[in-house]
Amino acid sequence: MTAVYGRIAAGLLALAAFAAPAAAQTLAIEGGTVHPVSGAAYTGTVVVRDGVIEAAGPDVAAPQGVEVIDARGLHVYPGLFNAWTVLGLVEIDSVPATLDQAELGDTPHLLAIEGVHPASEIIPVTRENGTTHALTAPSGGPWTGQASVILLDGWTVEEMEVEKSVGVVLEWPSLETREFDFSTFSVREKKFSEAKRDYDRTVDELDDWIEAARQYDHSRSNAGSAAAVEQDHALEAVARVARGELPLLVVADRARAIRDAVAFAEEHGLRLVLGSGRDAAKEADLLAEKKVPVILNSVQALPAEEDDPYDGPFAAPGELHRAGVPIAFGTFDASNARALPYEAATAVAFGLEREAALRALTLGAAEILGLDDRLGSIDAGKWANLIVTDGDPLEVRTAVRHVIVRGRDVDLSNRHSRSYELYRSRPAPP
Repeated sequence: MTAVYGRIAAGLLALAAFAAPAAAQTLAIEGGTVHPVSGAAYTGTVVVRDGVIEAAGPDVAAPQGVEVIDARGLHVYPGLFNAWTVLGLVEIDSVPATLDQAELGDTPHLLAIEGVHPASEIIPVTRENGTTHALTAPSGGPWTGQASVILLDGWTVEEMEVEKSVGVVLEWPSLETREFDFSTFSVREKKFSEAKRDYDRTVDELDDWIEAARQYDHSRSNAGSAAAVEQDHALEAVARVARGELPLLVVADRARAIRDAVAFAEEHGLRLVLGSGRDAAKEADLLAEKKVPVILNSVQALPAEEDDPYDGPFAAPGELHRAGVPIAFGTFDASNARALPYEAATAVAFGLEREAALRALTLGAAEILGLDDRLGSIDAGKWANLIVTDGDPLEVRTAVRHVIVRGRDVDLSNRHSRSYELYRSRPAPP
């Protein structure tokens, strides 16, 4: 029996050794055209040590004895930032057992990262196209939980963590005069007055949440002992938003909802980040005036209303940028997260400056979410999330040669590449 247990223990140790993550590398990316985003491009060297950019510049030399990536003729960019996804929370939309993005009821205290599945097959597929980190967010609502930012590499969620919480997600209610009745599988028509009454009641409940959170926060801070007030995790999360510690990440699409969400945030003194924002360009002046950044949903979309211009979604990022609204790009899903650079590319084709698009995919997204001290540009002291490409990452023909996540040159193989190699080598017909 002792021998059996010994073999089991040896097997577990071997498995642990196999599964242990590789340490951050000390390496130099030499001779490439470096696009720092925070400044002008140059030909030079980027030195990475202990997961951090140690030095970068045209006159930087690679230290002796380190691993060198020869980037001559190639380009070095910051890793792309998908600013809103459900990566790690959703695997196969049609298989409920693989979905962990939503809970029942209002759950502002739940952290998205606690539901992330590090072994998701979608993560390496997304990473291979240049995305090194992403915001992953719950859905449901109205109060759905807290969005987390993760690295797209790691054996555990602890290794993947960039920030447990970058904001509390609120799905703004919609004013609908038609609703689907699942009991009869038919559409039920509502009078506008009835729909408006329901909408106003839901918004009033959101007001009550903010006031209850402030009262709870006041009671906890003024009690002789915090234990004297019963702990409420949901109110604690909303209180962090009310105090200004976290932004309120509001998902809203229609112009009316966007206006109401801005008014709600202003009334309660909240930091607002608008997510999805289908009609955001229609309210560009308001968003610019109130300094509300927008994380845009799919640019490659059809117009939502029959009277909208055909190129409305394509042109919206450029219109917002010209109005002075900070923007970032998100795919708001998992399966299409790999196509993030082409969302920005479509916006460029319809009026957004290329430099602005690249910034929105990197440093701009990091600034919106308060992570620009660590992510978004190639500067000494920042995390080494980098990509080496043979061209512009917004071009579909560009190949990503290296993806470096927190200082590690990660393996680019994934489910897609394995399938490609498998079927490319199938026996030829006689």
